Amino acid sequence: MKKTSRTLFVFMFLFCIFIKLHPVIAEPVYEPPYAKWGKIAVLRTIEKYPQADVVDYLHIGREQKNSTVSLEKFKLWLRMKDGSREFGVFVNVEFDPRTDKYLGITYTETDR
Repeated sequence: MKKTSRTLFVFMFLFCIFIKLHPVIAEPVYEPPYAKWGKIAVLRTIEKYPQADVVDYLHIGREQKNSTVSLEKFKLWLRMKDGSREFGVFVNVEFDPRTDKYLGITYTETDR
């Protein structure tokens, strides 16, 4: 019994030293510049299509319309909750790149 408790003590002691020598450091989470607009695209699409679930998400890219309006483009894949249909929705989020202010959103359905 003494040998088991001594072995356990030595193991715990060595483990504590190892943890002190090799601390676990959390990596910073990288959020891409389009993440804010992607969240808006998903939330607004869920509001527009409450009978469907968003099952896939693709960031297509950013387009500069002019100096005061940019578009962040996404394609979302939706599945009806009853399983009757799947379809895509191209979502364009308009915003002012100077102020980062939301301006509007457009949707275009597609079967691909």
